[in-house]
Amino acid sequence: MYAIVKTGGKQYRVERGQTLLVERLAADEGSNVALEPILYRSEDAVFDAAGLKKVKVTAKIVAHERGEKLRVFKFKPKRGYKRRTGHRQELTRIEVTDISMGTATKAPVAKTAAKPAAARAGTAKPEAAKPTAAKAAAKPKEAADGS
Repeated sequence: MYAIVKTGGKQYRVERGQTLLVERLAADEGSNVALEPILYRSEDAVFDAAGLKKVKVTAKIVAHERGEKLRVFKFKPKRGYKRRTGHRQELTRIEVTDISMGTATKAPVAKTAAKPAAARAGTAKPEAAKPTAAKAAAKPKEAADGS
């Protein structure tokens, strides 16, 4: 059983117990986070929106880390232009704790649907008068010749 999840603008294939490095997540170490599933695969594949609402992928944040230093060197020949900068990406190491396919929970039926139509019609707001017609009548017409 595995799932494909999306986090930090990237997609990862994850299984239960797997650890991986992802873009920095805004949560404390040791806390649990829910990852957004794109595909779920066990006996059958689930990738439609209704089926993915039932899928839950949770992960535990193990540590916040920084990636390897990248050197950026800019150079233009015959001009004496040299620039050296660096970059270290902020990363989070997570461990996938659970991938589960839950049951769908039905939303409670709204009580307004049980009221008769005549009761709802009395509470409707009346339409406001159109202000564009009043503005057009207040403006004087300009001369067609433009002088």
